[in-house]
Amino acid sequence: TIRLIGGLNRCEGRVEIYLRGEWGTVCDDAWDIADAKVVCRQVGCNLPKVAQVMAHFGPGSGPIQMDNLKCTGTEATLT
Repeated sequence: TIRLIGGLNRCEGRVEIYLRGEWGTVCDDAWDIADAKVVCRQVGCNLPKVAQVMAHFGPGSGPIQMDNLKCTGTEATLT
């Protein structure tokens, strides 16, 4: 399961993923527009115009569930 938290609407925010029984974040060190495209598609939003980095929507409180993503932008889901 995936969700966006901390944005002004349901289509923006910090990416959080539910894995192994808890919500956690996606490390944004390698985050780019291709990764954002996959997330937007997965949560039913339009394609992104930008991929925010540097904890733009605030740090998460859970563990980092995914790191060093390398999406092409065509994947159906992040998880």
